[in-house]
Amino acid sequence: MPADIKQISIDKAPDVQLIVGHAGFIKTPEDLYEALINAVPGIEAGIAFVEASGPCLVRTEGNSKELEEQAGKAALSIAAGHTFVILFRKAYPINVKESVAKVPEVSTIYCATANPVQLIVADTHDGRAILGVVDGSTAKGLEGEEDKRVRRDFLRKLGYKLG
Repeated sequence: MPADIKQISIDKAPDVQLIVGHAGFIKTPEDLYEALINAVPGIEAGIAFVEASGPCLVRTEGNSKELEEQAGKAALSIAAGHTFVILFRKAYPINVKESVAKVPEVSTIYCATANPVQLIVADTHDGRAILGVVDGSTAKGLEGEEDKRVRRDFLRKLGYKLG
C-alpha cells in the first residue's frame, strides 16, 4: 500500500522560534524544557512530544501556556511518532540548538528557525514519518556587496559579532 504524502504547515507568530526533531522516550518533554531553561534563563517555551506507543498521546510541557498549547496543536497535526515541537521566545535557535541536541533521547533535529515551516509527512498504514522540511522561502539570487554589508551590520546589531 503506497504512502500518502502530506504537507503540514506549523502555525506560529513571526516572533516565535521553532525547533522540530525526533526523540524517543516519555521523559523527552521535561528533558527538553530543562535543556532550554539551562541554556537561556528567562526563555519562554512550549514543548510537545508525540508518543509512538501506549496511549499515543501528545505530551506537553513549558512555562508559557500559549506556546505549550500551540506546540501541542502543531505536534498533533504532524502526528508522527517520537516527533517533538519546541516553540519559544526570548532566545534564538543558535542559543539552544546545541543543548537540545545533547538531550540523550534526541536523535534528529529537522529544523531550528524563525521562518515559516512546512513539513513533508508520509502517512502509511502503520503511522506517520517526517520526510523533510521546507524552511523559509526559495533562494532569489546571489548575495552582492551591499547584501554582505547589511548582513554583517545586522549580526553586529544583534551582538553576535564585535563592532
